[in-house]
Amino acid sequence: MKYSTDETPWTAELEELRRAELYRVMPSVKQMPGRTIAVNGKAAINFSSNNYLGLAGHPDIAQAFVDCVTRYGAGSTASRLIAGNTESHRALESFIAAWKGTEAALVFGSGYQANVGILSALGGEGDLIVSDELNHASIIDGCRLSKARVMIYPHLNLSGLESILRSSGFRRRLVVTESIFSMDGDCAPLKEIDYLCRRWGALLMVDEAHATGVRGPQGQGLAAEHGVTPEIQMGTLGKAAGTSGAYVAGSRALVDLLTNKCRSLIYTTAAPPGIVGAALAALKIIASPEGDRRRARLKENTLKFYRAMNPGPGGLSGPSHIVPVRIGDSRKTVRVSEACLEQGIFAHGIRFPTVPEGTARLRFTLMSDHTKEDIIMAASVLENAMSMVEPTERTGKICL
Repeated sequence: MKYSTDETPWTAELEELRRAELYRVMPSVKQMPGRTIAVNGKAAINFSSNNYLGLAGHPDIAQAFVDCVTRYGAGSTASRLIAGNTESHRALESFIAAWKGTEAALVFGSGYQANVGILSALGGEGDLIVSDELNHASIIDGCRLSKARVMIYPHLNLSGLESILRSSGFRRRLVVTESIFSMDGDCAPLKEIDYLCRRWGALLMVDEAHATGVRGPQGQGLAAEHGVTPEIQMGTLGKAAGTSGAYVAGSRALVDLLTNKCRSLIYTTAAPPGIVGAALAALKIIASPEGDRRRARLKENTLKFYRAMNPGPGGLSGPSHIVPVRIGDSRKTVRVSEACLEQGIFAHGIRFPTVPEGTARLRFTLMSDHTKEDIIMAASVLENAMSMVEPTERTGKICL
């Protein structure tokens, strides 16, 4: 079958996305990473960045990138198992293992590669993977690619988790959860989950993508803050660390097994040396007193934001630096996001399938670099933007 120039095999599907207000367009962004951004030519305060500690533009990290490129070149030239296992990769892994207090660590090109690779490598026939229903897409895809039986428990529901763990007839059980959930900002009860895993003989994998660098002693994550040591500790380097990539930390046997079985590691070119060197510089800052100061400012800004959004006696404290403002309808969410940008606040609208249908929201993220004036402005702009939506169009009270 041949198609005209204005019709392709995908035209109807694209039109359906447009009708459902789910069509996505990449914005044109200009910025030096920090609290300000230019989106589609409009200058704004950035409340949609994962650069939580403001490290993406740190001069020491940028210089580490340049130094590694000068020494090792622009690319790794091969996979880690062939010719891409450079000195910089090994140095980063050694630092992560010492920082996390584990026997070994393994670096990946991205968080998606890490989760897909880890779960598909560890979940074999006869195994059970138990996953929180709001886990990230990379975890979902890793579960789907594994050969294990996959069972989903209701979000943060401990009784639902234990009910599944009671199931018998499996060779191994693996529970996987995010520590701080990327779209809701709520925190997993890791102590209780760890207790259930130990009671029922299950392994625990925790995705610390949005807690790495932000929570715990020296920014080690929420598990360390709660005194929990998961068998599989995953984290990313492209959020609070301000660079790119991801890691898994655990036993030497775990890392050796992934080195031999993890397809997303084996069959891809290693991360560029410049990125790896920059990530190492970022983690050294995160683990230093400067990292402590940045975490303290982020915590203060988070509290200020919740108080600005909830005026009254004391305001609300909030669970984390990720603050979803739920609107519900996708079209209305896009309209409010656009209205915020016009008034100088960039708060991106999040829609299905990233979040469940009917739960579209603006996802505000706090940075240590935000000022008190930025936070007050964001609360005021959001209120004004919401007033532009006719009362009859609203889906109900906005929930933080």
